[in-house]
Amino acid sequence: MDITIKEEQGFEYVEHGQGPTLLLLHGLFGALSNWQYVFERFSDRFRVVIPLMPIYKKTNVKASVDGLAEHIKDFLDYKGIKKCTALGNSLGGHVALLFALDNSNYLDGLVLTGSSGLYESGMGSTFPRRGNYQYIKDRVEYTFYSPGTATKELVDEVFEIVNDNYMTLRILKIARAAQRQNLREELPKLRIPTRLIWGLNDNITPPHVGHEFNVLMPNSDLRFIDHCGHAAMMEQPHVFNRYVDEFLVKIYPELNVKS
Repeated sequence: MDITIKEEQGFEYVEHGQGPTLLLLHGLFGALSNWQYVFERFSDRFRVVIPLMPIYKKTNVKASVDGLAEHIKDFLDYKGIKKCTALGNSLGGHVALLFALDNSNYLDGLVLTGSSGLYESGMGSTFPRRGNYQYIKDRVEYTFYSPGTATKELVDEVFEIVNDNYMTLRILKIARAAQRQNLREELPKLRIPTRLIWGLNDNITPPHVGHEFNVLMPNSDLRFIDHCGHAAMMEQPHVFNRYVDEFLVKIYPELNVKS
């Protein structure tokens, strides 16, 4: 994965490929690397764009899901992207939903995996034990069905984040804002084609949350992945990408997306 980060006009992002745009939105403790397998799989026929959401940095962007959704709209406008399919994991799914509610004309489709917006139980809602590496390691492992998916590099990234005062306080503000904001009444308004991909072993947004999204969103379908936790695109990338393929070929049949 070419993770050369471009910095322009206050935006940080990775971009590669040509064709219809896939917009990938990471979660609260997410990073560009979370989308490595999706990036590699689809950039041969899509323009794959991953903005770094300003969750950790000092910025004028509000520390809320609404603030992040506004930032994504500003980013798309800056890049001149008028149409895309958005893929969001966890908080990134929540941001995608808020963006879609106000800007449905930008979206050809949505793919949500382990999205917040209805219910979430995660590390970000309470002050993490700073300086306690084992605690952070345990919490990162809790994200996955297989603890081995939580590499040392990933644990080190989260450990560094939670040991920075500013980053931690900003994360807490965003996490609490996300938990307070329940979209149950708004979701039936969304008519955008949506694929929900959920880990059957997700401890943070359990399978019943995926079912509830599916019931509330009138143009959605749901796929489950066994032996999979909260970040399906990392833990079961081949199955995840196959389900994304199936969805995208319906949205963009002219591209003959591989299965």
